[in-house]
Amino acid sequence: FVRDEIFHSWDAKLELVSKTASQVLINKTGICWTKSCLLAALLRAEGIPAGISYQLLTRADDGPEEGYIIHALNTVYIKELDKWIRIDARGNKETVNAQFSLDKEVLAFPVRPELGEIDYRDNNCDLDARLIKVLKESNSILDVTTDFTM
Repeated sequence: FVRDEIFHSWDAKLELVSKTASQVLINKTGICWTKSCLLAALLRAEGIPAGISYQLLTRADDGPEEGYIIHALNTVYIKELDKWIRIDARGNKETVNAQFSLDKEVLAFPVRPELGEIDYRDNNCDLDARLIKVLKESNSILDVTTDFTM
């Protein structure tokens, strides 16, 4: 539902900044940071342990010249398998095809270490405070940026 029915703000070309999971649900749009918060909240409401993980990705497809952005995705505990898996609710498009899989990760973005990208493979209970601060201070999606690593 979150991946397929909630638009990613950049893809939809919307400047609206959904700053919380509930705003994402109301506005039907959000960026990966808040879409991951919504997915975690929905999973937890069903008794499924869920968290948030991060990747540091280049802004441009061909290299770090334009800087980096923090991408958020989700961690989910599968009790029957006694393991955490990562899933990505970013939203698919022609160049993005994230899928749910118990066998292998099929995330929105492959990390390219040769370009300085980092897959943190972390598991956080909430959105990082620095990202929350960026969202609170942003009046337009064009204001949302990061100049730090996780």
